[in-house]
Amino acid sequence: MRLALAQLNPLVGDLAGNGELILAASRQAAAQGADLVLTPELSLWGYPPRDLLLRPSLIAKQGAVLNQLAASLAQELPQLAVLVGMAEPSGAAPLPNLFNAVALVEAGSWRVVARKRLLPTYDVFDEQRYFCAATGPSVLELELGGRTWRLGLTICEDLWVEEELQGHRLAGADPVAELLSSRIDLLLNLSASPFGQAKVALRQSLARRAASRLACPVVYVNQVGGNDELVFDGASFVVDAGSGVGASGGVDASSAVVSQLASCKEQVSCWEVNSAAPATSLPAASLPTENEQLFRVLVLGVADYARKCGFSSAVLGLSGGIDSALVAVIAAAALGGERVQALMMPSPWSSDGSLRDAQALAGRLGLGCRTAEIAALMASFDTALTPVLAGPPSGLSAENLQSRIRGTMLMAVANQQGQLLLSTGNKSELAVGYCTLYGDMNGGLAVIGDLYKTSVFELCAWLDSTAAGPCRRELGLPGDGELVGRTIRDKPPSAELRPDQLDSDSLPDYAVLDPILKAYIEELASPEQLIASGTPAELAERVMQLLRRAEFKRRQAPPLLKIGDRAFGSGWRMPIAAR
Repeated sequence: MRLALAQLNPLVGDLAGNGELILAASRQAAAQGADLVLTPELSLWGYPPRDLLLRPSLIAKQGAVLNQLAASLAQELPQLAVLVGMAEPSGAAPLPNLFNAVALVEAGSWRVVARKRLLPTYDVFDEQRYFCAATGPSVLELELGGRTWRLGLTICEDLWVEEELQGHRLAGADPVAELLSSRIDLLLNLSASPFGQAKVALRQSLARRAASRLACPVVYVNQVGGNDELVFDGASFVVDAGSGVGASGGVDASSAVVSQLASCKEQVSCWEVNSAAPATSLPAASLPTENEQLFRVLVLGVADYARKCGFSSAVLGLSGGIDSALVAVIAAAALGGERVQALMMPSPWSSDGSLRDAQALAGRLGLGCRTAEIAALMASFDTALTPVLAGPPSGLSAENLQSRIRGTMLMAVANQQGQLLLSTGNKSELAVGYCTLYGDMNGGLAVIGDLYKTSVFELCAWLDSTAAGPCRRELGLPGDGELVGRTIRDKPPSAELRPDQLDSDSLPDYAVLDPILKAYIEELASPEQLIASGTPAELAERVMQLLRRAEFKRRQAPPLLKIGDRAFGSGWRMPIAAR
């Protein structure tokens, strides 16, 4: 049997368009000699469809799209069968009243052959809002090549049942264990698993454990592409059966990855069951390194957010600092430098060095770059506010006014030219509120809003290294020499809102601050635990207070691209008025 792994990039809610995407992938698969095509979880909807699932008209349209897909396949590719992710009405009146399901489309018709067992509600997931949990395992029998194949079907979370590997798991059934008695030939997992650092290795470990337990190969097909804050990295794969679980119950090292699809790219690739090597695949070693993977995910997130929201170009404020420099590089790789406009908005406190650095970077990236001085606007605000405040704005109010002037100008340019405004703030700033509402927080997408400041420096150092050359060239960036530039990377962080200002005047050094933030945000450490681990009590309390007070700002921030375990997005649900 020849399986096609169709790693697709759907548009959420575009049922007809996604049906065409599945049909196009099926044509590619048939050209490669496939018997069965596997598509990702909810491939007909795109993941996550969220409250679109509550619309009865879309549920009805889904049936029509599946009928059309079945008719097209019967006419064009009558020997091909396709597994499609769908939302199946359960017949129940109250919510939730759907199953997260898989349909088999073949011979001019379709039928549901699997339903999801484990419904995640942690982090960004909220599946119990829409779906009912299935109560039994799913086994599909197919007659192919003169024999009957028994295929175990699982959907995304159903594979995530190894607490030892994951650190936690959902309460409920073990869908893998329940397939033991069925003596299946293959385990298929249709997934929509968002990118997370170290997640590729974890997925493969879970698949290898399942392959060992079931003594059969595991085929894992993942969605690819950006959908709002989530970016799906694809990286679908096949692991072979190995030789079973050892006496210790550990992962059998002989369960090897025998077929590996690309990361961050759409791809249709076939694997021959029982073959020692796939006919068309990428070797596991071709997966990107950690920094390259992170960069590619951010580029994919920006490219898809712009495309799926109807933007063909973007604008950002370019200051000569490292944050806006990184966003400019990502935007140029995602959209092409000619489709990115940089606006420099110097104040009397902007340094000549920062302006030179910004101009040089724009030149290296091929960005359109314009300058708009804001000194006159600052003076007009002072004049207008003096009667109200009994004097001109000063201190933090004056600094925030500069940021708000720039934010207003950027929004005006974006509105006038129909561009996507990219916000350039990082996670460290957003965590402690070192950012200005209606100023530098303006934008349609916070590109690096889930990247700590120290990670920004690390990623920029990689971009300027020779190791990044092949990736840069592939993404249309200059492949040789520095890209961000050492003068930008070596510059002490500063908002340049007053003379000789440094971020360290208001915050601990980022090398000190970021580990505290990571411990509190990612690891859920308490102030007491931070203090016990060596953080000075006064510093721990100060950082916690800053983080709590900034919650109202985060609630009004643009969506960000999630790359970590706990991003300030839909998975962060902290109250504003709290103690």
